Amino acid sequence: MVKYMKLLVNSLYDITLTQKRLLYRCCVLPITLYGYQLWFYKSTPLLYYMKILGKMQRRAAIWILEAFKTSSVEGIEAIAGIIPIKLHLQKLASRSQLCPLILPSSHLVRTLIDDPSNLPIQQHPNLLNTLTSH
Repeated sequence: MVKYMKLLVNSLYDITLTQKRLLYRCCVLPITLYGYQLWFYKSTPLLYYMKILGKMQRRAAIWILEAFKTSSVEGIEAIAGIIPIKLHLQKLASRSQLCPLILPSSHLVRTLIDDPSNLPIQQHPNLLNTLTSH
């Protein structure tokens, strides 16, 4: 996708730096990082995938800034306003770990994650056996 984003520059209207960065962050990153939890387990990334994502991010930063290909990755990422990919994945991983914590205590996912010996048993008010009379 990053390779073909260059075609947008050749359109009738030129795209600004901010629009390029927004396009990358809103369209490319979510599609690319879908399912990253499968290989970014407990913040231990697999080197192969990190290498591919690093190349992708470098191409995107060069496209956003229209910089030279020999520019340093850290420099063009900083100027383009893109967070390094490893830090971005760590941020996503820490936020995804918070999602089950905001679920109600009677939620099925929460009961699978939490240790049942530490939690008081609370039944959901709409539980079928509490709504029917015996």
